[in-house]
Amino acid sequence: MPELPEVEAVTRGLANILKSGAEITTIEILSPKLRKIIPIKIKKDLTGQKLISMRRRAKYILFELESWTLISHLGMTGSWRQASLKEAQGVHDHFAISFKGGVRLVYNDPRRFGVIDYSKNDQLDKNQWLKHLGVEPLEEEFTAEYLKTKAKNKKTSVKAFIMDQRNVVGVGNIYASEALYLAQIKPKRTTSRVSLAEWAVLVQAIKTTLRKSIDSGGTTLKDYRQVSGEKGGFQTQLLIYDRKGEKCYRCTKNKLNSTVRAAVIVGRSTYWCNTCQK
Repeated sequence: MPELPEVEAVTRGLANILKSGAEITTIEILSPKLRKIIPIKIKKDLTGQKLISMRRRAKYILFELESWTLISHLGMTGSWRQASLKEAQGVHDHFAISFKGGVRLVYNDPRRFGVIDYSKNDQLDKNQWLKHLGVEPLEEEFTAEYLKTKAKNKKTSVKAFIMDQRNVVGVGNIYASEALYLAQIKPKRTTSRVSLAEWAVLVQAIKTTLRKSIDSGGTTLKDYRQVSGEKGGFQTQLLIYDRKGEKCYRCTKNKLNSTVRAAVIVGRSTYWCNTCQK
């Protein structure tokens, strides 16, 4: 499933194609069945609207328009691409949006877990997809003090805690394992046993991991593609994820013999080193 770096890369790719002020000329609902049926009124309400900006909130891509915001979530296999006006509809194409000047964007989603929805701008904070979301991990508000406060009296694992979108958004499975490895914290450790100093190290590890992945265009393990159709590049830099049974890079460097372990935590495959992560 595309996580924060992948969604950020797609958002930036779309922003490079679209210019502020671009006017929507046509909206096509090609196949309405996604996680939620694409609302038919989206065609009437968004046609003629001009683009103000492209931005990301958590794992959602937001097309901010004059009065409305188009909301897109990629689900597990969703992707956006630029297509010509004459291009034939693809088997899994669900939605298309055309702008004055000839730019046409198409949303494709084979497994149909994605979202295409919209909201009035002044009601965006109350939108069903966005209203429960926590802080952005790359913003100043994401601090050790914030996490320490949010974790107070909680008995969950630190991995489950940082993957909970109500606490901090966008730290998906791959990046949670990678950040915890950098911070040398075991994913199964309970939040009550994480000190303020350790939260500070973890905050920096999360920021570092996410920024490196964004700079690499995200991580492609299977389906994810950037708007250009290219794969992401961060999969070649993974330190711990999907390396069960392989030697730990850090321990090997320190002349220790340790291999990567794996278990399922909050329903997701989790990887760690039992020697250097405490």
